[in-house]
Amino acid sequence: MGEETVKLKKNLGLMSGITLIVGTMIGSGIFISPKGVLSNSGSVALSLIVWAGCGVLATFGALSYAELGTCVPKSGAEHAYFLFAYSPLGKIFGRIPCFLFDWVGLFIIRPTMFAVISLSLGTYAAKPFYENCDPPDSVVKLITIATMLLIAFINAWSVRVATTVQNVLTFAKLLAIAIISGGGIYKLATGSTEYIMEGFEDTITDPSIVALAFYNGLWSFDGWNNLNFVTEELKNPYRDLPLSIIIGIPLTTVCYVLTNIGYFSVMSKEEINASHAVAVFWGESVLGIMAWIMPMFVVMSCFGAANGVLFSTGRLCYVAGREGHFPRVFSYIHHKNLTPVPSVMFTALMGIIIIIPGKISTLIDFYSFSAWTVYGIGAFTVIYLRITQPKLKRPLKVPIVIPIIVVIMSAYLVLAPVIQNPKMEFFFAFLFICSGLIFYFPFVYKKISAPGIGRFQLFLQKLLCVVPSDDTSTEEEEMSELSSDAKKL
Repeated sequence: MGEETVKLKKNLGLMSGITLIVGTMIGSGIFISPKGVLSNSGSVALSLIVWAGCGVLATFGALSYAELGTCVPKSGAEHAYFLFAYSPLGKIFGRIPCFLFDWVGLFIIRPTMFAVISLSLGTYAAKPFYENCDPPDSVVKLITIATMLLIAFINAWSVRVATTVQNVLTFAKLLAIAIISGGGIYKLATGSTEYIMEGFEDTITDPSIVALAFYNGLWSFDGWNNLNFVTEELKNPYRDLPLSIIIGIPLTTVCYVLTNIGYFSVMSKEEINASHAVAVFWGESVLGIMAWIMPMFVVMSCFGAANGVLFSTGRLCYVAGREGHFPRVFSYIHHKNLTPVPSVMFTALMGIIIIIPGKISTLIDFYSFSAWTVYGIGAFTVIYLRITQPKLKRPLKVPIVIPIIVVIMSAYLVLAPVIQNPKMEFFFAFLFICSGLIFYFPFVYKKISAPGIGRFQLFLQKLLCVVPSDDTSTEEEEMSELSSDAKKL
């Protein structure tokens, strides 16, 4: 078994790329986050502007990453880009940005995203059984964990099944948004304009508080970089990566703005701020006896988003193992199904560990601080490569002002909430990021093998029937070839 080599297949086309982006972004956020956006913006008009602004910022971030993804057509998103850009700085410090991203990405950012979306699903799925009260946390978390295990099984079983689930559920959630948007437009057309006509009344002007509104809105847009994690599985990455972004994110932005207009057609600011399930309240107000379909759509939406997160995160764990930043067994794939089973299992396990003590609001704060720190560094990498490797082949070259705006907004989103309302979550996130250096120097730079790691990897290989992929040891060489080509040019 150890001599057999296989690799991940190029199964993803343009439609799968679009649905991975749209299907991951449209999860629980639009059905929950309107409350957070509205309460921190104060007015109907500013909340709609925040939603549109979040869409613009997500598009700018995704376009910056599209340039990186077409320059460095490797899976792993920031892992591949940081490794390529900063490795020339030397063996000691050149790999640190890449390793720290793997560290925080696989222990905080990606599992937390998977956990929060799954926890939202558990909350909505349990709610119909507890009509007059909130469902117990133990019930919600049992449903959540069962869902996470089911999604992990699908992703470990078949890439084709996982992408089919993603495609089908993306269209289902678009149908849900169409119902809310269409119902809202109908209500407005028949004279229900009382709430939306409030405009800028009660607008909050404190920039640090408005930053929290962006946090909640951007949570709903998160997932815009998911396609960058699976670049090696795209049939035509140079075309499909930027095109999926150009189609997917503006489509999601329009859907979000129209959905909020639908909410304001029947709900006041006070009702939205008081509701823990905005979409369900809207359904009860508009759909009558058919109101039951909204919780069903929300559950389907969350399932699709969680599936997309796990699918892409498994590829990050895969490339981290391939590079030696994690145990090598995480770069192994199933010898028949050609799926990265160990990396999928690791991500699911981390998500379950986060679920047990966590609450949604705390997890989102923890996640947002870490994620936008990484996104800011990612956008800076575009600028850095323009300076250090101006001759690098760039199939897509965005205006330099776009990554500059993303860097500035990332700094604002990271610093403003910390200054306004310093929380322990922000401190713990920063401390955890820095703690990665404790593991980097002995296990990555010095390549010291932890006691028993060889036996552990062999056990997992036999248990899961996984084998090394045929590109396990070629990533660093390919990065060097890209740099050499750029220097020759």
